[in-house]
Amino acid sequence: MASEKVQTLTDTNFEQSVIKSSQPVVVDFWAEWCGPCRRLAPTIDELASDYDGRVVVGKLNVDENPVIQSRFMIMGIPTVLIFKGGDVVEQIVGLADKTALKKLIDKHV
Repeated sequence: MASEKVQTLTDTNFEQSVIKSSQPVVVDFWAEWCGPCRRLAPTIDELASDYDGRVVVGKLNVDENPVIQSRFMIMGIPTVLIFKGGDVVEQIVGLADKTALKKLIDKHV
């Protein structure tokens, strides 16, 4: 389960939590059945702690939230999108390590 620092994102709260956020937002698109998604989860938790107060980190289950999945054309998971000012500024599809994710996040903090 995600740490308390990781927001659970949904079709309902995405606009407010991500698009209207004043901070950069890291969104992990995942599904329960996805092995690489489960392997990425601890890294997402660590990033939420590392960037606490500077970056919002959230997870969106694609099986439960098809509207947002479709809106951002998520075809493969895990996919990590980084939003700044409501726009996607970075994207990684597939399992990524913490160093690669930090490098992308640091460009927008």
